[in-house]
Amino acid sequence: MLHSMTGYASLKGQFESYSWVWDLRSVNARGLDIRLRVPDWIAGLEDALRKAIGAELGRGSINASLKLSREAQEGAQALSAAGLERALAMLAEISHQAGSHGVALGAPSPVEIAAMRGVVENAAPEGDSKPLLLALTAQIPTLLTAFNKMRASEGAALAGVLNGQLDQTAALVGEAQVAAKARASAQVENLRSNLARVMENVDNADPDRVAQELAMIAVKSDIREEIDRLDAHVAAARSLLGGAGPHGRKLDFLMQEFNREANTLCSKSQFQELTRIGLDLKHIVDQMREQVQNVE
Repeated sequence: MLHSMTGYASLKGQFESYSWVWDLRSVNARGLDIRLRVPDWIAGLEDALRKAIGAELGRGSINASLKLSREAQEGAQALSAAGLERALAMLAEISHQAGSHGVALGAPSPVEIAAMRGVVENAAPEGDSKPLLLALTAQIPTLLTAFNKMRASEGAALAGVLNGQLDQTAALVGEAQVAAKARASAQVENLRSNLARVMENVDNADPDRVAQELAMIAVKSDIREEIDRLDAHVAAARSLLGGAGPHGRKLDFLMQEFNREANTLCSKSQFQELTRIGLDLKHIVDQMREQVQNVE
C-alpha cells in the first residue's frame, strides 16, 4: 500500500495526576529526519519514541511533541531562572522601545511576570518516573496507527492520481507506435526521392557507401527501443504502486528514466506527430514527478 510522507495525528492520555497530548506530524524530505520535543526528565522516553518512529517510517521530516501537565499540587511548579531572565530582558527592551517613542509604561506586577511564557514551569517530580514512562510508551503504537492511517489515506489518493497519469503515458506510447509506422512510410518516400536526386547529380557514386549511409540514418532514427523501455517503465511503476513498502525513491528514479526516453523520442522523431507525442510525454512525466515527491 502506498503511503504519503505527509501526515498528522494527535492523541490524549492520562495517568494518575498527569495528563498529556501527543502531536505527530510529517512533511516531505529526501530521507528520514526525526525531531522530538519531550520532557527530558522522563528517562528513556525519547529513545523509545525515536525507535518506534524509525521502525514505522522510511522517509519524511517527522516532528513529534508531548505536552505534559499535572494537577495543581505542592511542588508541581517551579520558577525557571532562565525563563525569568528572558522575560525581564524582553520587558526591558519593550520599555526602552516605548520610551524612545515617548510612551511611558508602568512596571508589571509579579503575577503578570509569572504569567509570561517560560517563567514558571512544571517541575520534574521527585521519585521514579518509570510508571509514567510505561503509560506514555504504551500509547505510542496507537499514535503511530492513527498517523499511518492518515498517511495511507493520502497514499491511496496519490496512487489513484499516479495510475491515471500512467494510463495517459501508456496511451501516448501506443500513439507513438502508430506514428512510428506512419513515419516509416514517409521516410521511405523521402529517402527514395533524396537518393534519386543524389544519384542524378553525383557521378560514380559507390552503391555500398550509399547503402551504409542509409543504414546509419535508419539506425539513428529508430525509436523501437525507446518505446519498449517506456512500456517497461509503465509496468514497473504500476508494480511499485501496488506493492508493499516505501517506494518513493524507486518511483523518483523511474521518473528520471521516463523523462530520458521522452527526450530521446523527441530528438529522434523527425516527424511532427512523434514530436508532439514526445512533448506530451514530457508534460505527463513532469506531473508524475511532482506527485512522486509526496510518496514515502
